[in-house]
Amino acid sequence: MKKERCEEAGKYGICPYVTAQQLLSGKWAILILHELAEGPRRFGELQRGIDVTQATLSSQLKKMEQEGLITRTVYPEVPPRVEYALTAIGREFGPVLSDIEKWGNKYIAFLQEKNGRSGEKKCAERQK
Repeated sequence: MKKERCEEAGKYGICPYVTAQQLLSGKWAILILHELAEGPRRFGELQRGIDVTQATLSSQLKKMEQEGLITRTVYPEVPPRVEYALTAIGREFGPVLSDIEKWGNKYIAFLQEKNGRSGEKKCAERQK
């Protein structure tokens, strides 16, 4: 459901599943939250860490800022420096990220077992 339809149906902001789904609906939202959970990041750092286009990242960051999950701080320097960080409510997502990682690793193991594969690198290991 689009956010507008959820609001019309009275679900957004009431139903925790609909609300969470809308907040995390962007393709890169969870990865952005994961990157920012490690601390504030500049735009270029986020873009390299996630490997996403500038336009897509910019759009997703604006949406997440409007929703109150992240903050954007512009420092009065030349050249301007902009950092993104999690808000207090954004930091509350940390345990959920940890649970997603645990479940994701279990599912990867399931897929590897199902397909007879082993030795695949975990996402977190590739990023470091």
